[in-house]
Amino acid sequence: MRKLILQMQISVDGYVAGPNGEMDWMAWEWGDDIKAYVAELHTNVDTIAIGRKLAEGFIPYWAAAVQTPEGNDEFSQKMVGTPKVIFSQTLTGSAWDNATVATGDLVEEVKKLKSAAGSDIITYGGAGFASSLIKAGLVDDYRLFINPTAIGKGMPIFNLLDDKLNLKLVKAHPFEVGIVALNYIPA
Repeated sequence: MRKLILQMQISVDGYVAGPNGEMDWMAWEWGDDIKAYVAELHTNVDTIAIGRKLAEGFIPYWAAAVQTPEGNDEFSQKMVGTPKVIFSQTLTGSAWDNATVATGDLVEEVKKLKSAAGSDIITYGGAGFASSLIKAGLVDDYRLFINPTAIGKGMPIFNLLDDKLNLKLVKAHPFEVGIVALNYIPA
């Protein structure tokens, strides 16, 4: 069965975005060390699963990035070329290349995706989508990029849990920019 990997940037106080979706607190000046880590993480991924809200910015961002000399690299090409499944209750079809829309029950749709042939699936959220995946116990591998910033309030991803979620640390990896990648699996 394919694994669902959740990769998200998070503040040290547990938020993935500010109260209004702000992301200006993230460390964006990534060095070669973190770029190599992220590229390695994506080597066994052949599907990107995202919520509609994130898709509206994510897909156009990468499509535009590959049109520029500085953004036309192997990783950007992978972001554009990897098939995407957009989870939405409002979209009836995809306006983007290489993307399909899943409109059914989230748990059933993700289970169907995980049981299909292929390599691993990665998701980047957004906050509501990630929260729903976590609550349903669908995440197999957590890759949390802890940014060296506390923002005080914002959008969490563990807020829908009805009970505690025990995780097992697989690896911690610090980067020069100050981000620490924590890799957890459900315990």
